[in-house]
Amino acid sequence: MDMKSTDIEKIVRQVLENLGSKEAVPKKRSVQDIPDRARVAMLTRAEHFDIQEYPIPEVGDDDILVKVEGCGVCGTDAHEFKRDPFSLIPVVLGHEGTGEIVKMGKNVKKDSAGKPLAVGDKVVTCMIFKDNPDITMFDLNKQNVGGADVYGLLPDDDKHLNGWFSDYIFIRGGSTVFNVSDLDLDSRILIEPCAVLVHAVERAKSTGILRFNSRVVVQGCGPIGLICIAVLRTMGTENIVALDGEDKRLEFAKRMGATEVVNFKNYKGIEALAEAVREAFGGHGADFAFQCTGSPAAHSNIYKFIRNGGGLCELGFFINGGDATINPHFDICSKEITTVGSWVYTLRDYCTTFDFLKRAKGIGLPLEKLITHRFPLDKINEALETNLKMEGLKIAIVNE
Repeated sequence: MDMKSTDIEKIVRQVLENLGSKEAVPKKRSVQDIPDRARVAMLTRAEHFDIQEYPIPEVGDDDILVKVEGCGVCGTDAHEFKRDPFSLIPVVLGHEGTGEIVKMGKNVKKDSAGKPLAVGDKVVTCMIFKDNPDITMFDLNKQNVGGADVYGLLPDDDKHLNGWFSDYIFIRGGSTVFNVSDLDLDSRILIEPCAVLVHAVERAKSTGILRFNSRVVVQGCGPIGLICIAVLRTMGTENIVALDGEDKRLEFAKRMGATEVVNFKNYKGIEALAEAVREAFGGHGADFAFQCTGSPAAHSNIYKFIRNGGGLCELGFFINGGDATINPHFDICSKEITTVGSWVYTLRDYCTTFDFLKRAKGIGLPLEKLITHRFPLDKINEALETNLKMEGLKIAIVNE
């Protein structure tokens, strides 16, 4: 077949245009797509959100406007929804969120880890440190960020778009933000709770007791306990016993990497329960324990599962859940138990979490199955009620 050079050029041009079409390369969102107003779920009284609309603020030179794609419901959100323990009402909650940058100030070039940022990138936030410049990504003291402000727990102000339970969130200059465009939506929604567990395991490792071949008991198989098991599994720990009172959660614990499970409801008294845990470890006490519930009684029990010279990480109390009763002689001193507390995370833990999520997926852990219920923003009251009823595992608000 005789083809002229002009015909060849035409064919080549058509192929290149097809490669660059919308189907091949998704177009990044333009500024013209941004509406004038955005919806937020404003907690206006205990156990009730109102969907309200506010003007989208002008984006300054250091600010970022993000279109929200989804946000997990945390236990902290549930506590605030139920009884406002932080005295924040009215407030836009939601701190486990992620979305797409639709507009950014001229001074915004990179994220908090030095990765380039552009309109269209998928991001998450950590904390707001404008009043504490000593906290950085490379803080050698690995300072805990628990005292900083967080989107989703900010008092309402003239910006209003302060939490991830919304259509858009306004990220102020001085905030931490991370480019996570290489992670899918479910993984991005799970970043914040997973960072809590990455931090907890790092705290546990600081005792020098937690090792690859350690016998580890994880008490509590809600989302936090289940993620704890997954983090341990990705770090090479294989001898894990999960303890909970719900068979469905214990079954999921096995899928996340637990080798044995114990339902405490099947045993009468702490001695019988402690013996069941020992039997699950082949007659041994645990080398290390993670206490992942907010129950003071559960904290009192955890010491009974640990061998002499073992370790404990307590991470279940994100709010004041009341006092626990222990016997310092029998529970700590005579057994020489090394105990560490864990609360939230460091900035470094956030970046480590991105790699954890990829590793967990790589070895086949079904982290995405943690999200059992998804609700649109206008069904947020139903979403929080579902969480309080402990139906499912992880509840999420997902925008269309």
